[in-house]
Amino acid sequence: MLQNVTITPARRSLEFGIYRDGDNNLDAIQESTLSQALRTSAHDCRIEFTVEDTTALRAPVVPRQGQDGKGGLRTYDYTISDGDVGNVHSDKAADMSDEANLARFVARTLDNAQASGAKQTWIDLVDHGGGDGGGLQTGDGSVMSMPDIAKAISDGLAMHAAAHPDDAQRSIDGVVANQCLMDTMGFADALSKAGVRYLAASPETMLAPGVPSNVAHAVASHENDPKAMAKSVVNDVMRTKYDAGDFGGFGPAAAFDVLDLDPAKMRLAESSIKRLNDDVGAEAGTNGVRDIVREDARAIQGMVRFPGAAKDMPWRADRPAIAFYDALAGDGRLDARLRNDAGAAAGAVANLVLAHRESDEFAPFGGADYCDAAGPTIHLPTTRYLIDPWASAGVVETKNAFYKDVDEAAMTGVLA
Repeated sequence: MLQNVTITPARRSLEFGIYRDGDNNLDAIQESTLSQALRTSAHDCRIEFTVEDTTALRAPVVPRQGQDGKGGLRTYDYTISDGDVGNVHSDKAADMSDEANLARFVARTLDNAQASGAKQTWIDLVDHGGGDGGGLQTGDGSVMSMPDIAKAISDGLAMHAAAHPDDAQRSIDGVVANQCLMDTMGFADALSKAGVRYLAASPETMLAPGVPSNVAHAVASHENDPKAMAKSVVNDVMRTKYDAGDFGGFGPAAAFDVLDLDPAKMRLAESSIKRLNDDVGAEAGTNGVRDIVREDARAIQGMVRFPGAAKDMPWRADRPAIAFYDALAGDGRLDARLRNDAGAAAGAVANLVLAHRESDEFAPFGGADYCDAAGPTIHLPTTRYLIDPWASAGVVETKNAFYKDVDEAAMTGVLA
């Protein structure tokens, strides 16, 4: 007589959520993030992908029988594991820039992580990005603000915990920003307060399709070694080459980082930056401090360094934080207190960087130099016009908790 046998499903190492906002001009080119995920899952059974894809295309990796044939913009929810697609659902297009929609996706990804026994849960945000101004841009140009992205993660965590109190300790371990300009101190601060431990992002604009989905393999392979994980993720991104046909190959990023958002590290960075901002503001009218600090800031090029970038782009005011603080720390024209403040700020921000690589001659951007783009950026406008030039379009980089908490307005008042 045969005994009844209960088959226990294999435990995954990683649940990797892909939230792809394809309701704009990136729909076709960023589709490859999904086919990359399918290939990655076929080679690494430790990974399950939870996908929400809003697209006007035939859903690229979904079997035809899983598609409704209605055409037009639709949202597909499904999982990818072991080289296969499952649990396919289709509905009318979701508003991907709605905080509540992202929160539901976060909760669903956490639910799947619990069901698969995953040890880690990451999410990948795939679309346009605008630094501390927000991201996940829809076809009508609306974006989700950076604080709302972080709130969506917090809300998704709460939704999962309420539905599964036995798994309430589960968190979002990391966020991959497959978006431009999201390697910022403001975004890092907001994610850290939402309980996220790692941020993988670029300080500069990225070239779509951007971050390859095989970074999930790097995460799964180094679950107990954050530095090795970070180095592997950064290397995967910076070594990737996409085929542009007659134009040759191109890489997705001019610079890329993985940041450690440990709350203690973030508090030290914030307190150090606040001390510098306050002291610079207090001394601005003495000993030529205002002119010196302005000169040091203007010597550091802002982001969007590619040829033809519009002069009003707000990210021209986003400068590498470590480079700016190092410049002040090494400027003998400033008194010892300001130099020490700046050195402490540089060290505290550098302590967040687990791994980075940058290009000293990024060919797709006209050979622009990014050797100073190590670590996150900070909003440092050197004219009043650049403080929030796209505010009327909803892109605002000064309306967030980090900007307020570190008294960044004090530094802005000196620079601009």
